[in-house]
Amino acid sequence: MAGAFQLLRSNDLIWSRITRDYLMGERAPLSDIMAWNADATRLPYRMHSEYLRKLFLNNDLAEGRYVVDGRPISLSDIHTPMFVVGTFRDHVAPWKSTYKIHFLVDADVTFLLTNGGHNAGIVAPPGEGGHCYRVRTKPADGIYTGPDEWMQTVKPVEGSWRPEWTTWLATRSGKPSEPPAMGNGTAEGRDLPDAPGDYVRQ
Repeated sequence: MAGAFQLLRSNDLIWSRITRDYLMGERAPLSDIMAWNADATRLPYRMHSEYLRKLFLNNDLAEGRYVVDGRPISLSDIHTPMFVVGTFRDHVAPWKSTYKIHFLVDADVTFLLTNGGHNAGIVAPPGEGGHCYRVRTKPADGIYTGPDEWMQTVKPVEGSWRPEWTTWLATRSGKPSEPPAMGNGTAEGRDLPDAPGDYVRQ
C-alpha cells in the first residue's frame, strides 16, 4: 500500500530520497511522522488489488458499481451526518475529489479542509504551530457550493482541526460512559499473551 501511494508522487517520495539517502549518503533524521509513516499497512493481495482497482482507479463506490454481498452500495442511501476531512496538498485523495461527497450523499455534510498533505495534515496535533483549516456544514437540503467558491467564502481558522472534530462529535454524542473493564482472559478462558502478541510470530 505504501509503495502504491509513493508512486503517485515518485519524484518527492522515491527518487529524491534515493538520491539524498543512497547516492549522497545524507540520511534525514527520523521524525515522529516519518516513523509513523514507515509503519506500513499490510493487506492481503486480493484486498489490496481490489482496493486499488475498484475504489481508486475505477471509482466504483462513487459511481454506484461497488458490490458487497451481491448488492451495489449507493452512497445516496447515507442519511447520517458526516464529518469529512480533506487536506490541501493530499496526493492520494486530492481535496476537490473528497469535496464531491456533497453531491453523493443525502446527509448533513461538515466539510473541513486542513493545510498540509496526506499524513501531516491529518496528524496535526493541537498545540503545534503552523496549522490552519476551513470548515462549513451544508445541511442535507442545503444548496451545493462548488469547491472554488467554497474556498473563497470560508475563512481560515488558525490551529489544529482536531478540536473542531471533538466539538462536532460531542454535540452528537450521549453522556460519557466508562469503558468496559479489560480482563486478562479471552472467550476461550485462556490468558492473553504478553505484548506484542502471538500474531506477530505467525
